[in-house]
Parts: sequence; C-alpha cells; structure tokens
Amino acid sequence: MPSAKPGYMQNFLTPAGSFYEVTRGKPYLLANEARVKAGLTPETWKLEIVPDDAPWKPALLKTCTIADGTAITMKDLEALYQARPIRCIKTLQCLLDEPSRGFCSNGFWEGVALRDVLARLGRLKSVRRLFYSGYYENPKHRFASSLALSEVLETTPGHLPVFLAFGLNGQPLPIERGGPVRMLVPESYGFKSIKWLNKIVLTNDYRANDSYATEAPNDPQTTMKTLARLDVHAPSKYGRGQAATMHGIATVGASGLKRVEYWLRPDQGTHGKLDPDDPAWQKAEWRPTELPGKPPVRWAEGLPDGRYPDNVFFLDKLTGEPKLWPLPFSWAPWSVRLENLAAGAYEFRVRAIDLNDFAQPEPRPNPQSGIADVPCQTFLVD
Repeated sequence: MPSAKPGYMQNFLTPAGSFYEVTRGKPYLLANEARVKAGLTPETWKLEIVPDDAPWKPALLKTCTIADGTAITMKDLEALYQARPIRCIKTLQCLLDEPSRGFCSNGFWEGVALRDVLARLGRLKSVRRLFYSGYYENPKHRFASSLALSEVLETTPGHLPVFLAFGLNGQPLPIERGGPVRMLVPESYGFKSIKWLNKIVLTNDYRANDSYATEAPNDPQTTMKTLARLDVHAPSKYGRGQAATMHGIATVGASGLKRVEYWLRPDQGTHGKLDPDDPAWQKAEWRPTELPGKPPVRWAEGLPDGRYPDNVFFLDKLTGEPKLWPLPFSWAPWSVRLENLAAGAYEFRVRAIDLNDFAQPEPRPNPQSGIADVPCQTFLVD
C-alpha cells in the first residue's frame, strides 16, 4: 500500500492532486470516449435508485432508472443545490491508516443531501438500509457500502447530513477523487464515501453489505476517531544547535479534540517501536503542543478568491470565521519547537486527548474500528 503524497499537509485544504489514494480500480485512466460511455462525465453521469431483490424487496412507489429515463442526473443535483446546498470542510481518512502512511486529506466539499434526493421517491415502505456502489470495469474492483435509512433521513440539528458531493475545493469534483459524484458520509472513514457513485439499492435487509464488512474483519459502523498524526514527510535529521520543529495534524473525530500532547525521549534503539504493554508508557512525560484556537493563516488557500462561500457548515454567515474550533470531522494543525537538543538520536511521539478526556488510542484501541496507534518519529541531531 502506498504512502501519502508529498504536500498533503502543506495547506489546510489539501490540493486535489495531493489527496491520498486508496482505490481498487482506476477509471480516471479511461480515454475520454470511454468515460462518456461509462457515465463518468458530468454530462453523462446518472444515478439509479432501485429496490433490492426478494426476499428483501421493499414496496416503492417510484424508482429512478436509466431504462425509463428517470435516473438522477447532474442537472437534478444542480437544481437541488440551488435550493438547499451542502458545503463543509471534511477530512477523508482511511480506516486502515497506519501512522507511517498518512492516508488523511482535508477538503472543502459541496453537494446536496441524500435525503433530498430520496424525497423524489415519495413515501418509503419496508426500507431498512441503503446499499450503494460506484462504477467498476473489473468485478474484482467492485466496492460497496451501506447505511441505515435513519442515518440518511435523520440528522441532529446543526450536524452534517449524508450527502452527494460533486465539488471539491471550489471546483468540480475531479474523476481522480471520485467524480463526477461520490457519496460523502461526514462522520465516517473513507470506505463509506464511495467514489464514482452510480447506484443505490433500497432494501429491507437489516445487515450491512459493505465490502469492508464482508471481505475484511473491520467494523462497518465505526465513526472517525480523534487522532494525532505526524507529517510523514518531515525531516529525520537536524544540525546541532538547530531547532527541530515537529508538526502534524489532529483529526477531530466523534469525541472532539481538547488538546495534543507530545513525548520526547532518547532513542531506545528499537526504531521507535514500543509494545503497548511496555511499562515506559506509564512513566511517559507528556507535554502540550501548540494547538491554535483558531484557523491557520490562509486557511482558505486554494479556493477561488481565497475565501469560503456563504452558508458553510460551522462557519459564521457574516464573518466567515468558525463558530467552533477545531471543526468537527476536519483536522487541526499542531506544532512543537524543540530547542537546545544535545547531539544524539531521539524518539518523538504524539497523541490526541478528546473532549471525554480519553488519550489516544483509548477508548477504542480496536484497529477494526480505525487504527489509533500512537505515532512515533525518530530523528537525529548531530
């Protein structure tokens, strides 16, 4: 599995070309003519919404299919967007992200709530879940995910709904990032936010059908964890007398973020590996990092005109500033400046503390629900 692309942490908003990539197929390699045929251009994209097969088949008054010309089109989404736009800042992170990989990117997303799309089907009966999938050529590349109907229709006021995203960082969603349209599940890891979305199946089945649930021992219902991460492209060597500036980001999961702490000690000769049950954890001296209480300068860099549009979730309509910081399900940058270090090798670890006062990796150390290992960077001062 590859590592994060260089530059993914240089901006608050990750440039589209620097987003991490975990994919089973690469439809963006198709020629333009093949993209048109596959419905992978804004003009040709269509979304079917159909019932499941028996015995889980619900009774639907309406469906949306290509065959009868009722499939959802980009024009349909654009019309909904004019009336009820969804705009938010959201981090995409891989469920299987290990500290050394950095599968974590931050974007400004635009689209429409899935519940508004489903409204055109009218009253639903005997529907428990939504199964959804995206375009694939090779059956081995098929990837699916699912949601309970209540997750789509019921949204706590002030929270983000599940939505169909067709914009990233002020531009149409590029095919490399899942365009023309992808699912965006704000509280979840990337495996729920299916790319190249083209089909939703409504079912009375009570079970998840996620590829991550059936093909690997993962938790298909998990929400994002609060985690601190290191810049995986940071320097590994500093000159004597030179300050070592360590930095990274903390993703704000369902439990929020209170602070980020670091632990520095001489290198123990294990390449930074430390058993979770090692007594050294109990003696660790954790110190606070600098975690600004407001966004970084130029935090809208990369957007047209260098500013966020109106009506972005969690931003004040008048000032454009955050109503709270850090933003839910986004990331916040942290940094530490280490000075007057003696020559030698060091281990630097970082962890997040959530709003329930749990320190990473608690309270969910189970990697099936997202890897929460405390990351470590070793570096040399000479």
